[in-house]
Amino acid sequence: MFAVLVPLSMLGVMFYMFQNKLSGGSGFEGTDGAAFVGGVAVILSVMATIVFNRIHALDRISDHITDGFIFAFRAMAPVIPIAGFFFMGSADFTGSILSLEETAAKPAFLFDMIQAGQTFIPQNSIIAGFGILLVGLITGLDGSGFSGLPLTGALAGAMAEGVGMDASTLAAIGQMGAIWGGGTIVAWSSLVAVAGFLQLSPIELARKNFIPVITGLLIATTVAIMIW
Repeated sequence: MFAVLVPLSMLGVMFYMFQNKLSGGSGFEGTDGAAFVGGVAVILSVMATIVFNRIHALDRISDHITDGFIFAFRAMAPVIPIAGFFFMGSADFTGSILSLEETAAKPAFLFDMIQAGQTFIPQNSIIAGFGILLVGLITGLDGSGFSGLPLTGALAGAMAEGVGMDASTLAAIGQMGAIWGGGTIVAWSSLVAVAGFLQLSPIELARKNFIPVITGLLIATTVAIMIW
């Protein structure tokens, strides 16, 4: 019964979140979505424990919750030291990390490096395409995959006219680099969660992802430049 109930419950959660988003709601994004999915999972876990353990259910429920927390800490523990270095690249966090005053200028090492080097990208469609891909990959090193989108979008808009390409095409190339680079070849964020679920090493998974992901990005960028 639970082999059917659990996947149907999660499918219902997905359907409700999509329906809520399409009807103009929030779609339960971020922490709201995590709480919604987690709440359904807890209810299913409690129900299954009561069915299988009966009078010992209360003891077993606490054991399962403890095991879940231990698994979560083991899976996400690598995020803490790795994220400490990546957060240094964002101005939102460097102030508190470096104990700077509120009025002091806060460096954003990743973004400052990209903005300093963007003027050296030649006005050529091929170089511009692969250059903005590289910019996206570097901004994706913070692990989120989304923080670099404003920068790559603005850079695409500034370069498009000079290289004779559509700004949306260049922006899409930068977006691919940021999201795929941050989500598949950096050993934290979503990759750590997947690796923990599969009982794999996040570092090893990121290493094995590198060649196929970079190859796919290079091919996609080449095709985008050619068909435009």
